[in-house]
Amino acid sequence: MIEFWLAAGLLLLVALAFLLIPVLRGRKAQAEEDRTALNVALYQERLAELQGQQAAGVLTAEQLQAGQAEAARELLADTEGTAGERVSRLGKALPLIAALLVPFAGLGLYMHWGASQQLAELENPSQPSIGEMTAKLERAVQADPKSAESWYFLGRIYMAQERAGEAAAAYEQAVGIAGRAPELLGQWAQALYFANQKQWSQQIQALTDEALKADPQEATSLGLLGIAAFEDERFAEAIDYWQRLVALMPAEDPSRQSIQGGIERARERLQAAGQPAPAGDTLTKSMPLLKVRVELASALQAKVQPGDTVFVFARAVSGPPMPLAVKRLTVAELPADVELSDRDAMMEQLKISSFAQVQLVARISRAGNATAGEWIGNSQPIASSSRDPQRLLIDSADQRK
Repeated sequence: MIEFWLAAGLLLLVALAFLLIPVLRGRKAQAEEDRTALNVALYQERLAELQGQQAAGVLTAEQLQAGQAEAARELLADTEGTAGERVSRLGKALPLIAALLVPFAGLGLYMHWGASQQLAELENPSQPSIGEMTAKLERAVQADPKSAESWYFLGRIYMAQERAGEAAAAYEQAVGIAGRAPELLGQWAQALYFANQKQWSQQIQALTDEALKADPQEATSLGLLGIAAFEDERFAEAIDYWQRLVALMPAEDPSRQSIQGGIERARERLQAAGQPAPAGDTLTKSMPLLKVRVELASALQAKVQPGDTVFVFARAVSGPPMPLAVKRLTVAELPADVELSDRDAMMEQLKISSFAQVQLVARISRAGNATAGEWIGNSQPIASSSRDPQRLLIDSADQRK
């Protein structure tokens, strides 16, 4: 029996701590609540992106549903353990009184029910609804109207709820506080576009122009311009904007495939209308373009044949060993000026723009084998975004022959 009361006493101390600690550490509880609101806002941001891609014809209904399910799983993982927390402003006396009542209340409940009461509700904590999260963000901007971050996330959650007009107003507030950052301008323009029933306007054009002038790689503006062009049946322009967007995305980004699907749809529409469709990526200012002068060392002139194949390619310094972009020449064409870009990619998911650094290689193969030959030249690692002319000299025996 003594062991029972010792255990009960320890549990009582724990219970008292749960009552008194929040009084002293209320700010920590508030931080947890804010983190939960942020997690949900990011979840709604992902839903908004998925819905925008479906509206543009990039995603199918099945792909949209799969993306929503994955986003929901991530949200549950992020908010686990915090959903049931509530913040209240108690006076100093009430927690102390409650702490004193705990022993007596606990004893009375134990005598009445004993250990038969099941704690099922603790095993299934309720999750706050999206409406509750929206209300928290709304209270946040009311409490601190000068918080650009709160206005920004409120705009994102409004967009996820298809309240584009209110989202546009929230982004306008964020821009007024934080300044005309390209990302904010792109989000504002997107909200205005959907609030206006996908009708373009001079204000939207001005916002996207300003965003891309400040940052030519502003993703939201590029995606929005692609959607607007596609909706207006300007499919060539849609392809151009979306290809610029894809060129900025990492190889592992799951959205790359969706955007590429939209590009293919635009190409199909062009072909159906009897208009020429781009066979590959349209070269833009934001797309990497490596310019290289390929030369043959004078000592090798007599050791090669004019018809021998020359492969010029770029491969990732840190990444897969296969070439990212390839051009094919003959020895008779040397010296030659070669350009390598994403248009020359061997695989859609592996492009020059997907890696920070690349190495240039030129290989001579009498058998026409790109992976092994007689002679080779290698460059030092260079930035994939470099526009400086490079020189590649074929001067060494190929060790992989």
